[in-house]
Amino acid sequence: MNNHPYLLQPMPTYEQPQLRSMPLREQPAYRIAQNATACNLTELMAAVIGGQKQIETAQALLTHFNGDIRRLYRAHPAELAKVKGINQATAVRIKAALNLGQRLNQPGEERPTINSPADAAALVQHEMGLLEKEHLRTLLMDRRNHVMDIVEIYQGSVSSSQVRVGEIFQAAVGRMASAIIVCHNHPTGDPTPSPDDVAVTRAIVQAGKLLDIELMDHLVIGHGGRWVSLKERGLGFN
Repeated sequence: MNNHPYLLQPMPTYEQPQLRSMPLREQPAYRIAQNATACNLTELMAAVIGGQKQIETAQALLTHFNGDIRRLYRAHPAELAKVKGINQATAVRIKAALNLGQRLNQPGEERPTINSPADAAALVQHEMGLLEKEHLRTLLMDRRNHVMDIVEIYQGSVSSSQVRVGEIFQAAVGRMASAIIVCHNHPTGDPTPSPDDVAVTRAIVQAGKLLDIELMDHLVIGHGGRWVSLKERGLGFN
């Protein structure tokens, strides 16, 4: 079972009781204080929105985005503010709450150690699987395979004709990284590597040899926790 906060399901679209008529133990703030993981998406969103009409507003917001939390995550605050009951300040607060959730998957003070492609995928797949455009990021690694940082390199098409290999290594050279892992997402949701993905990988491997910075892997991130390691498949690394 996937307990990632972005995958929580909204409440059914029946009429929600008003906050003032609800017993305390059924109100969103109380339920979250007791056990936040047991709350549904409407309750979580209502607590972020606040106010006497928080439940109705939360339900209206989810209906506006057809219950699709991916669309809600990607939406600009101005689009959120189109929903009745949500002003600009509330819209910004919602964006902040959603982004705080995805930060749980980024390295903190205790730097993660990468021992397998699955370790690397676990750091980026939840957020990158939600992105609407193609993004390319690098994990900067030290000699002990600790993640020093995650750096965004590109937004847009990751093709062999557009990627400049020097930009991929720029942060790694500046931070004196020993190795990198390249990650990019397929917004279609299908992580199957394309011929361009293989060509880019081959070019990065060759450049890394000249710079003495190893390309440990190239991951393609799809939807639903799916990802592919080009290293495991022998694509671009031979």
